[in-house]
Amino acid sequence: MTRGLAPVAGVLDVSVIIPTLNAARHLPAAMAACGGTRETVVVDGGSSDDTVALARQLGARIVAAQPGRGIQLHAGATAAVGKWLLFLHADTVLNGEWLEAVRAFIASPPNRLRAATFRFGLDEASPAARRLERRVAWRVRHLGLAYGDQGLLMHRALYQMLGGFRPWPLMEDVDLVRRIGRHRLTVLPSIARTSGERWRREGWRRRSVRNLGCLTLYFLGVPPRLIARLYGE
Repeated sequence: MTRGLAPVAGVLDVSVIIPTLNAARHLPAAMAACGGTRETVVVDGGSSDDTVALARQLGARIVAAQPGRGIQLHAGATAAVGKWLLFLHADTVLNGEWLEAVRAFIASPPNRLRAATFRFGLDEASPAARRLERRVAWRVRHLGLAYGDQGLLMHRALYQMLGGFRPWPLMEDVDLVRRIGRHRLTVLPSIARTSGERWRREGWRRRSVRNLGCLTLYFLGVPPRLIARLYGE
């Protein structure tokens, strides 16, 4: 939809915000699942592939920003027009039932002070993928730590009240989810299915250990920019 126009009847007043950097391979599938919302805002960090052209062709509004997921997500939130903000990774596809789950969540006024995420899934049939999905479900259920590849939905007022995403190169999702708090985070019943390409490329065990290392350093107070340098992000 064009910026500034009122939402169309039946369309969720939700702005989907997707940060990108050379994401042409995965972006079309992510965007194809986002119909029924007020707009999709693609915040590009300087792609050298066809990401921007594809996003524009698919009807997204393009916002340019400095590279860095926290910077890009905040730029998208600032530019978005919807009352509700849905932050989504470019390699994550929401399943066909997600619209009804979101519709039910945003229809409840108390949820304006809550946030929602989706169940984590991978587009991979291996036993390693199923084990990882179970570990993520345990982490979210018991620790309230949902990562950005599960999507994150919240009302604009809550986002502003919390101060939004910080301009960090990584851990920006954990930081914001911690400020939301476990008791204000709802896990919606539908799945956000993310590409398993990174795990296949780096190795399931190696990438899981890497992610745990990043999280440990973050909780020990190591600055995210230093963590990013250590892990080559």
